[in-house]
Amino acid sequence: MAQYTTLHLHNVPDDKTVAYAAWFDGKHKEDLGRLRGFRSADRFEVTPEQIMPDIAQPWRFMSVYEFDYEAPRIDLPALAPLLAEARDSGLIDDENESERIYSYRMYSDWQFSLNHQPDHPFSGVSIILANFVAGMEEEYHHWYENTHIPEVSCVPGKVGMKRGRLADVQVEPRRYCPGGELVFCAQQTDDLLFTVKDFSARARGVSPSGIAFADRSKAGSFARTVHYFRKISGDEKWPGGIAYDGDLSVYPDDFARPAPG
Repeated sequence: MAQYTTLHLHNVPDDKTVAYAAWFDGKHKEDLGRLRGFRSADRFEVTPEQIMPDIAQPWRFMSVYEFDYEAPRIDLPALAPLLAEARDSGLIDDENESERIYSYRMYSDWQFSLNHQPDHPFSGVSIILANFVAGMEEEYHHWYENTHIPEVSCVPGKVGMKRGRLADVQVEPRRYCPGGELVFCAQQTDDLLFTVKDFSARARGVSPSGIAFADRSKAGSFARTVHYFRKISGDEKWPGGIAYDGDLSVYPDDFARPAPG
């Protein structure tokens, strides 16, 4: 069996957001449950907090589908008519052809840090549609697996990461994908601004924690886009706080936001 993650990045007409949620949690989940290899499906909404605020966020919503496939060329295409149902019902706003469906074969399952609280759901996720520099693939994977995953997953509110490669099999509509590599991060935090700010501070070596990231590998291409989303599906919610196996008291009270005047 091989693990696959499909991202459905899309927009919904403003007057159809309630109908889309009802379809996703109702008939769609029932139909998914009949697909071979189906593991889970969750919905997310883009957040105002972004690590790279100058990057466009063309999608308000993202649905994430997880599968274990024994025969992906047979089983993965079965997802297409289920997603087409939303499109055919007018639940997808694709006027500017922004809808994207990308399937990735994952290198591994989640790799969690000690921040992770397994009894609680994620508060949100972030994705990087990434690429490695030509001729430097081995270095790229070595840097991620041995350096970057451990350091990123230990940022307050960051709890885990997994990665994958764009699959040979894709479903319609097959449109341009800016990233052949997927970097998928999980958060457990009710203060995403704090998490994003400390991620940036650790990358620049100025975090109040005193922790600094290693130098970024030259094997990682700058041809990438980064997108943060909050979880909006399911009955279980992140209960609050910032998941962190360290000492949050070293951060000043106004670290994430200016102190009230």
